Amino acid sequence: MCGTDSANGANGASATNGASPSNGNNGGGYKTNPYQPVGDFLSNVNSFKIIESTLREGEQFANAYFDTETKIKISPLTALDAFGVDYIEVTSPAASEQSRKDCEAICKLGLKAKILTHVRCDMRDAKIAVETGVDGLDVVIGTSSFLREHSHGKSMAYIEKTAIEVIEYVKSKGLEVRFSSEDSFRSDLVDLLSLYRAVDKVGVNRVGIADTVGCATPRQVYDLVRTLRGVVSCDIETHFHNDTGCSIANAFCALEAGATHIDTSVLGIGERNGITPLGGLLARMVVTSPDYIEDMVAEAVEVNTPFNNPITGFCAFTHKAGIHAKAILNNPSTYEILNPADFGLTRYVHFASRLTGWNAVKTRVGQLGLTMTDDQVKVVTAKIKALADVRPIAIDDADSIIRSFHLGLNEQPSTKNGEGVPVIDEPVTV
Repeated sequence: MCGTDSANGANGASATNGASPSNGNNGGGYKTNPYQPVGDFLSNVNSFKIIESTLREGEQFANAYFDTETKIKISPLTALDAFGVDYIEVTSPAASEQSRKDCEAICKLGLKAKILTHVRCDMRDAKIAVETGVDGLDVVIGTSSFLREHSHGKSMAYIEKTAIEVIEYVKSKGLEVRFSSEDSFRSDLVDLLSLYRAVDKVGVNRVGIADTVGCATPRQVYDLVRTLRGVVSCDIETHFHNDTGCSIANAFCALEAGATHIDTSVLGIGERNGITPLGGLLARMVVTSPDYIEDMVAEAVEVNTPFNNPITGFCAFTHKAGIHAKAILNNPSTYEILNPADFGLTRYVHFASRLTGWNAVKTRVGQLGLTMTDDQVKVVTAKIKALADVRPIAIDDADSIIRSFHLGLNEQPSTKNGEGVPVIDEPVTV
C-alpha cells in the first residue's frame, strides 16, 4: 500500500519524490504541486508503511472494551485489512489470558496485513508472543531517566543486553522484530543512539522512536529521525502521542526526515489523548501526494469528529495501562508532560480493566480505607483481570471484588505470606 521495502532501501530514498518530469511541454517542463515539499533523497512522504494500532493502543483508550467478536467482526479489524494498512498491531498476549486467545484468533483470520503484537523487552513476554502465530513482535522498553527510575528500574547496560537477547531469539523463530525505546524524546541522545546502533548490528528489522508523553515538536522530531537515519541501516518506525496536538505534524516531519513506518489508530484513540489518527494522517498526506494516497483508498471513508482535544478531552489525563499507572503513581511526570492541576483538572488512574496492574489496584485499596499486603493485592488484581476478560467492568464491580476479597481475609485464618501467590505483570504500552 505505502510503497515497498525494496523501492527505497534501508535509507528510505525515494525515486519519485518532489516534482516529476512531464511528458508534455508545459513551460518549465515539470508538473508541480504547490504543497509538495522540497525534494529530499531521505524523505519518505511518497513511500511509507502504516502500522495500525487501534487494537493495541486503541484498547488503552479510557472507554475501550474490545471483546473477541468486536475485534474480529465489528471493530476496525477487517475494515482496516480491506483498507490496505500494512500491519495491524494487537495487545500483548502477556496482558491477560483473553488477550492471548484474541491474538491467536486474529492470527488465524488469514488477513493480508501482517499481525504484530506489542511486548515488553522481556524474554518471558517474547516466548508467549511467538507461540500465538503473529508475524512479528514490537519490543519496547523505557529509556528516559523518568522511566528507568520510576517504572522498570533497569540500567542502559541491562537494556542493551536484554534487547539483543530478545531480538536474537525472535529472529531465530523466523519472525519480524522491531525494537523501540519508550519516551525517546526525554532520553539521553548518546544513550539512545548507542542503543539503536547495537540492535541494528544484530539485525533488527526496525528501530522505533516513541513520543510517549506527546512533548515533541515537529522540529525535534525531524532532527532526531534525521540523526538516527545516519546511524542505523534498518527501517525507522515512529509513534506519536497527541497530548500537545502535534501527532499528525510530527508524523509528517518524521517521514520527511527518513522514517519508514508510522503508527496510527482510528480516530486517534489510545492512552490519554491518543496517537496519530489514521484519517488525519491521510488527510495530511493527500495534500502532499494525492496520487499516492488515492492508490491506497478504495472508497471514501467517513469518520466522526475526533473526541481527543488536548487538555480538555475527557480522557486527556486518564491512565489505563498497568505500567503507566505504576509510574504515574510514583511520579506523574513519567507519563504526563502537562500537569492537570495547572488547568483546574485532575488525573484518573483507570483500574477496572484487564489491562490494570497491581499498583493501581493497591492505590484503590487504600482509597477504600482497606489494608492488604502486596501479595494480597496481586491476588485481588488477578480476580479483577479475570472478570474483565469476560465482560466490561465498572468501578463498582472492581470495588466489589476488592471488598469481598478483603472480607474473606478477615474471616479466614492467615496463610504463609507469599506462598502460591501469582505475580501480576504489568501490560505494556508506549
